[in-house]
Amino acid sequence: MTKDKRLLDAIDHKSYLLEEGVFLSDLDKRLQKLLLQHHPQLTDKSFISYKNLAQYRLIFLQEIIAKANKKNDYVRETVYEVSKNQDYKALDLQEEWNNKITFGQRIADDVARFGGSWTFIICFVALMLIWMVFNIIKPFGWAFDAYPFILLNLALSTLAAIQAPLIMMSQNRASDYDRLQAKNDYNVNKKSEEGVRLLHAKLDHLVHQDQSDLLEIQKLQAEMLVSVTKQLATVEEQNQALIEKIEQLEQRSSENV
Repeated sequence: MTKDKRLLDAIDHKSYLLEEGVFLSDLDKRLQKLLLQHHPQLTDKSFISYKNLAQYRLIFLQEIIAKANKKNDYVRETVYEVSKNQDYKALDLQEEWNNKITFGQRIADDVARFGGSWTFIICFVALMLIWMVFNIIKPFGWAFDAYPFILLNLALSTLAAIQAPLIMMSQNRASDYDRLQAKNDYNVNKKSEEGVRLLHAKLDHLVHQDQSDLLEIQKLQAEMLVSVTKQLATVEEQNQALIEKIEQLEQRSSENV
């Protein structure tokens, strides 16, 4: 019967039942390659028992785990190298800007800030009205700047001549601040983009590498469980056949008695 057919194992050269092994061609390609490395004489029709195949499956499993660990170490080292080169730190722009400001620049900022407020407009209009009313009414009988208010025009021209450069200085500082902020935003965005890229690399590694290795390990475990199940079934059948023979012998002995 085919069920009782016995084949010679190509590794230990012992006889095994057909159910106790498998042919080389039926195995996974990578497992075949591993077996051929240790036993070059094997062919596709070589019979290998589950007993001898188990140790090579364990070796294959260890190689998969070692390969996965090597890939993980490579990804970890790559991430570390990239992160090590990212020596840029986000700046507190306001603090750094305040540390660089000079006394003259501070005055320019204060003048520009005050000159662009309603407080300045109201005070300036009130001062002009008081100036003109005082010189028109002449409450003390004299006017220090009679109409057409030449001194007032000179004061306004002087104020405009001084205020304009100060406002331009403040605007230049604002432009410098905008450039510094834009540079800082660029560096922060670059660092964030690099972090996202590394995160995608890690996820791709987990999805494509670790998952495939895990599936391969599960496949090996399933094959080993199947082989063990087959061997147990074979042992059980042999035990059952042995029990039946013993019962037959006992029955014949009782009949002879």
